[in-house]
Amino acid sequence: MEPTQPPPNSFPNYDLEAELMDLHGLPVAGVDEAGRGPWAGPVVTAAVILNPDRIPDGLDDSKKLTPEAREDRYAEIMATACVSVVIGQVARIDRDNILQATLWAMRTAFRNLEVPQAAALIDGNAVPKRFPGTVQAVIGGDGLSVSIAAASIVAKVTRDRIMVRLSKRYRGYGWENNKGYGTPEHASGIEKHGICPHHRRSFAPIQRILALQNEGALPGR
Repeated sequence: MEPTQPPPNSFPNYDLEAELMDLHGLPVAGVDEAGRGPWAGPVVTAAVILNPDRIPDGLDDSKKLTPEAREDRYAEIMATACVSVVIGQVARIDRDNILQATLWAMRTAFRNLEVPQAAALIDGNAVPKRFPGTVQAVIGGDGLSVSIAAASIVAKVTRDRIMVRLSKRYRGYGWENNKGYGTPEHASGIEKHGICPHHRRSFAPIQRILALQNEGALPGR
C-alpha cells in the first residue's frame, strides 16, 4: 500500500487502525523504532497492539513528551496492550548497516507479538521487505496513529533505560544525558577516552575517530 501522510496539525487517533480492522478483520499493531541516529548503543523497535477499550490518554510522538510523561505512558501501555520489543545490537548495526538492522527489528518485533494474525502500521515512508503480515507505511505516523505513538514511546523508554545503564559502566560520554547521540558532550568524551565496544564503528564519525586512534592522535579504550 502507498504510505499515508498526516494532515497538518493532526493529533494521534485510532482512525487508521479502525480502517485496517474493517478492511482485513485483524487486530492492528503500531510499529516504530528509537535510536537510528546515535553514535552509540542499540536500535530498539517496538510493536504494540492497543486494546481499543483501554487506550491510554495522552499518547503522542515520544519526542514531544517529557521523560516523565513517557515513563507514565509506558507503564500504562505495558499494563493494557500487547507489546513486543526487539533490540538491534551494535554488532548487527555494524554488520548489516543501521537501515537493515532497523528493518530486521521491525519484522521481528511484529512476528514476536503473541497474536496469531495481525496487520501493522509502520512509521515512515517504506515497508520492510518480507514483512510477515499486512502492513501500511505512515509518514509521520507517531503523530497520527495512537498505536504507532505507543510503539514510539515503548521503544524510546526502553532505549533510554539501556543507555542510562551503559553510562554507569562507560563513564565520561554523558550517555545518561545524550543517550549516545553525537552531542558536544559525547564528542568531548570520545576525545578523552576513545571509543568503546558500544560505539557504532560503521558510522562515519566513529570511523574518523578510529582513524585518529590508529594514528595515535586519540586514546583508545
